[in-house]
Amino acid sequence: MVRMLTETPGASLGLTALACALLGGCYLMQAASGQYHVLHARVPIDALIADPATDPQLRARLTEVHAARVFASSELGLPDNRSYRTYADIHREFVVWNVVAAPQFSLQPRHWCFPVVGCVAYRGYFHERQARALALNLEARGFDVVVEGVPAYSTLGRFADPVLSSMLRYGDDELAATIFHELAHQLIYVKNDSAFNEAFATTVEEVGLTRWLEHRGQEARIERWRTEQQHEAALLALLRPARARLAALYASGVPAAEMGAGKRRILAELAADIRVLERREGVHYSVYDEWMASGLNNAQLASLATYYECVPGFKRLLAAEDGDLTRFYAAVRALALESRDERHAELCEAAAGAPAQQAP
Repeated sequence: MVRMLTETPGASLGLTALACALLGGCYLMQAASGQYHVLHARVPIDALIADPATDPQLRARLTEVHAARVFASSELGLPDNRSYRTYADIHREFVVWNVVAAPQFSLQPRHWCFPVVGCVAYRGYFHERQARALALNLEARGFDVVVEGVPAYSTLGRFADPVLSSMLRYGDDELAATIFHELAHQLIYVKNDSAFNEAFATTVEEVGLTRWLEHRGQEARIERWRTEQQHEAALLALLRPARARLAALYASGVPAAEMGAGKRRILAELAADIRVLERREGVHYSVYDEWMASGLNNAQLASLATYYECVPGFKRLLAAEDGDLTRFYAAVRALALESRDERHAELCEAAAGAPAQQAP
């Protein structure tokens, strides 16, 4: 989930323009403008499928999307609303760019706070140059930073989110999983707890895709998905002890020069271990190539932890409910009512190998 806006698009533009003038900053204005243009580009998927002028390849992709969207509500218990029933061609690779930052000697990401959604572990921009400018500013202040292009995001049901052209860069399976993920945010969202929200949505996307492929009788695709999950688990198994070593180093109180040298050593060893894993498993984690080329840092590890740190806990919870999603959602809602420390102690810390992320 990137960030959300309230009111209708026109009202949002007017309100955030006023906020821009009163508060001396235009972050909200760019967010409202970007959201408006996304919404303005929407076309009903049913109409595109029925239109003989629609490109056949796009029609096939949207037909698959339509079926997955129906399955999401009928079989996965996800919101049955207007989201992901329209399509928007945004004419760019990503819809937003997220900036994630962490202090030089900390694995805890910086948080930014907004109305309605609360505090989140990233700051999103609809224009890459603005995200890069913030990243440069943060780097000059000593933060580790990463800028990530994002193909999709959720407005938590405030608007009817469309399927975006940027999402079509995924294959059919990843596209369906993304829709399940974003709808999960609409189902359950806890303010000020990015790790909880993203891990919950990641768990729903994983179980949802497995059940979707089983429903379609796609045995070969199921096996491919399971293999991909095994590769992902192997990578996460490398990241957790590296994060634990870094956390111990940062808490050690050694001089900054010694701490910096230790940090560089641990991150270099992690990069080498990832390359060894790739050769052993016969897989290439191309998504991390840019990170490896520029040198791994705290922000990158914090970003991954936001999505995956609590997933094992959610999977245990789902198993305890015998895979019943209705009961699982009820259990997650109960956890959401607990304090942040209580739910993280139950879900996240035992699986993470590093301290749970702290709210700002």
